[in-house]
Amino acid sequence: MSYLIYLIYRVVSGAIALLPLPVGFMLGRALGLIAYYLAPPYRRLVLWNLGVAFEGEKSPAELRRLARAHFATLGANLFASFKLATMSAEAVAARVTIENMEALHKAAEPGKGVVLVLSHLGNWELLAHLVHKRPPGRLVGTVYQPLNDPYFDRHVNAARARFGLVPFSRRLGFAGPIKFLREGNVACVFVDQHAGDGGVWTPLFGRLASTSPLAATMAVRTGAPLVSVAVYTTGCARWRLVVSGPLPRESSDPDQLTAQINLSLEKEIRVSPADWFWVHARWKTPRPEFLLVRYKRGVTLPAGFAASALKPFRILIRSSNWLGDAVMSAPAVRAIRAGRPDARVTVLTQAKLADFWKTMPEIDEVLTIQPRESLLSTARKISGRFDVAFVFPNSVRTGLEVRLAGIPRRIGYLRKWRGRSINAIVPEPKPGPIKHQVHHYLAMARYAGAEIPSTLTQAVSLPPVQNPTVALVPGAEYGPAKRWMPESFAAVAHRVREQTGAQWRILGVAADRPIADLIAARLDGQCENLAGQTTLAQLIERLRECRLLLTNDTGTMHLAAHLGVPVLAIFGSTEDRLTGPLGPTSRVLRHHAVCSPCFLRECPLDFRCMQSVTVEEVTNAVLNALQSSVGI
Repeated sequence: MSYLIYLIYRVVSGAIALLPLPVGFMLGRALGLIAYYLAPPYRRLVLWNLGVAFEGEKSPAELRRLARAHFATLGANLFASFKLATMSAEAVAARVTIENMEALHKAAEPGKGVVLVLSHLGNWELLAHLVHKRPPGRLVGTVYQPLNDPYFDRHVNAARARFGLVPFSRRLGFAGPIKFLREGNVACVFVDQHAGDGGVWTPLFGRLASTSPLAATMAVRTGAPLVSVAVYTTGCARWRLVVSGPLPRESSDPDQLTAQINLSLEKEIRVSPADWFWVHARWKTPRPEFLLVRYKRGVTLPAGFAASALKPFRILIRSSNWLGDAVMSAPAVRAIRAGRPDARVTVLTQAKLADFWKTMPEIDEVLTIQPRESLLSTARKISGRFDVAFVFPNSVRTGLEVRLAGIPRRIGYLRKWRGRSINAIVPEPKPGPIKHQVHHYLAMARYAGAEIPSTLTQAVSLPPVQNPTVALVPGAEYGPAKRWMPESFAAVAHRVREQTGAQWRILGVAADRPIADLIAARLDGQCENLAGQTTLAQLIERLRECRLLLTNDTGTMHLAAHLGVPVLAIFGSTEDRLTGPLGPTSRVLRHHAVCSPCFLRECPLDFRCMQSVTVEEVTNAVLNALQSSVGI
């Protein structure tokens, strides 16, 4: 089949080559414009690339006009190349105006080669026809990436060799072109295509792009100057070839020199944007590791280029819907944000959790989902705005939200009915010891290329105070099986107040009010009972004023640990190794029963797991925490 396609290509290209050059040029231009309308995937790619390059500079209408001009120019140059391949060097030269060729000749110092930096601008195949303009006594070679189809690969190389180009395949390594340069010859290297995992991540039009360091590395190793050549389409079957250089050598670091090459390339493209090969995923998002900190070459910014000037890589994080789960995903969010300097992180969350996410400086924007908001409404809210999405919840709806929004890369765990919604599937953990739920989210960040810090939380130093405030959360939204006895909480609060003068502040949701009222009554009202009376933002502020939180297994427990407030948590029906509070100032009180953890909402037996935790041991734990260097 590949040979049949090759034969068809040769027949078509041969037929076009029979036409006069201007006729073939105009025919290609017309067909290229038609392709703009008949090839929607390529049209979308070109418009996306142009949007990246000229964000804030050109209106959507201007981008569409430029895209049409690009398709027309690309078609014209493609058809013209079929004819040019059959013409003599003299006939081709009559169609090309050359500017500043003396720069190449001056750069060719005795005993030194020249690295010719090329890009896919205009009719770049013209460069092969102009070998006869090389410096006297020098050969011209080209480093090329072999085509996957052997028939086309042989055809292209034969056409280039006809004009005296010496080919060097990348698959054979770079010892050959290095030796070629050291012999004083000219080596051509294309520098403007996506370089994959082996490239240097450096700005092109302000957005990080994987760029081949080959040209810079060859120049540094051999001492050869870098000279740039660009080809522009100036009219019907007319072109202009412009030589620039030598490029400044402000650094001997190949990565830094590669960054400088990209700046030079951008200037060349801006001269005639319709000429560059926009039908190429130049700013391709790597799969799966689009967070760049673990890449061998990493990110290099040109001298004087601030990270804040980078165009943002837009990351959406679809938050979990429960406070505790959201807090446990916070270390993953930090790792994601630290994964690349151009990251701009937006969290999409239920409105009730928005104030929690606003406590994190790593978050640039918080988008909220209102109660009973429709799926389509949520999808419209995030449509067309993001490069990737992390879907923390496992629900079908959250996967559909990002898929309907058209976000190209969607990271999450594979669950039932989510096979098409999630297209970057995080591997399931291998069987083994219990791991904390925080690692469920960290695995998503690691899969995308983030580095995971060894310490997930940091202690917050709290200044000494007299009569400290201690927070108490006696409820648990999941069910009564997670709640220590209210009378026991009251007994602990009474004893601690008598011994330390601590002030107690009861917190919780509206459903916790009956329990909170019971405890407050046993304390003769000598406490601050705020259960059901605070918004999440107010809860955060009230917690920050406390020197300790005594709690069941609750979302507030995780929130306090996140804020740096010491936590003393009582566990029974749940597993603290899975969902316990994190941090050096957090402690869990638990006595394992035969039936625990059962993860039930209500205890069907005698509540032995909670009954075994005594008032005396909780009182002593609170007193010890208040006397520690972190507390009082």
